[in-house]
Amino acid sequence: MERLKEKLEQYKHFSILTYYIVIFSLYNIYEKLITVPKYYMYSRLDDYIPFVKEMVIPYLFWYIYIIIALIYLGFTSKKDFYDFTIFMFSGMTICFIIYAIFPNGQNLRPAIKGTDIFSRMVYFIYTTDTPTNCAPSMHVLDSVAVHIALSKCEALKNKFWVKFASFITMVLIIMSTVMLKQHSILDVIYGIILSLLLYIIIYKFNITQHILPADALEHSSNSL
Repeated sequence: MERLKEKLEQYKHFSILTYYIVIFSLYNIYEKLITVPKYYMYSRLDDYIPFVKEMVIPYLFWYIYIIIALIYLGFTSKKDFYDFTIFMFSGMTICFIIYAIFPNGQNLRPAIKGTDIFSRMVYFIYTTDTPTNCAPSMHVLDSVAVHIALSKCEALKNKFWVKFASFITMVLIIMSTVMLKQHSILDVIYGIILSLLLYIIIYKFNITQHILPADALEHSSNSL
């Protein structure tokens, strides 16, 4: 029992992930109540971006990308874990505030007529995720947050190939948002702008150190 208490104390920083309950709740509320956009996101550049159904793979890998970062950073560095989760959760919360003030959507989705596995996967996404509340793109925001967090992690300082793989993954996920016609290029741009602002606040001004006690940021001795 004592050992269990020690482990719970050692990894209590994972409790911040309960904020996902708020994120999921907001997502469901917005999907059901704020489904009629007043503003439609569109750029002429969208017409030149092809629809590529195979890009559904990196689009869905987004979930795994986030989970990998959460697990690795959570067991490796509390400071990096908190930086990442604060970046991601504050960014997603800001997105929901923007959606409420500026309800938006897009009309870029093509009709899915194929019966192959990729077409079915895209069709599933289209039927479960309405083309609303698109700008800024959370897919873009969270992908940038993951890559920055992994790049800043001290344990990965000399792991060039890990950071390179993360960068490629981030780029592919961002590309997938527009190549699946889930987002306009404008959504991507706004997502990147919001990410840059959060990067400055969290990493340049070290906001995490100001809002959390020093003992909460002590590095874990474990590594995956």
